[in-house]
Amino acid sequence: MNVQMKPIGTVINAITQKPEQTFKWEDVVSEIHLKPELAEGLTRIEEFSHLNIIWSPHQSPPEGMALLVYPRGQTEFGKVGVFASRSPFRPNPIAKTLVRLLEHKGNVLKVKGLDAINGTPVLDIKPFITDYDSDKEATVAPWIKKT
Repeated sequence: MNVQMKPIGTVINAITQKPEQTFKWEDVVSEIHLKPELAEGLTRIEEFSHLNIIWSPHQSPPEGMALLVYPRGQTEFGKVGVFASRSPFRPNPIAKTLVRLLEHKGNVLKVKGLDAINGTPVLDIKPFITDYDSDKEATVAPWIKKT
């Protein structure tokens, strides 16, 4: 089976290279420029406060992929499997970030909290829907640090 994806847009922001691990992404404001021919697909998106942005960490080298990683550099907890982490060094470089939608104009979305650098390809956009995207019974590993 061969899966191919084409970017639907690009991230535009002031972050031009991967920052330090302690960088506060939640304050970053970015624009997502969709291909103009896809703009109609954003109709009524402003009725949502938050969006899930699916993007490709395109600067993560494939040779850097590892099956065991330190989660966000937290070495005190030991390594975890890549699928139990949010590491960008994955077999398929795909990432998802929940962002706040600030503005929608034409084919451009202004969002806050997207942890992607300038020029990052966007693969898809999905609205955050509380009943679908959260579960009251969900738990997280004890090594996940709250920020």
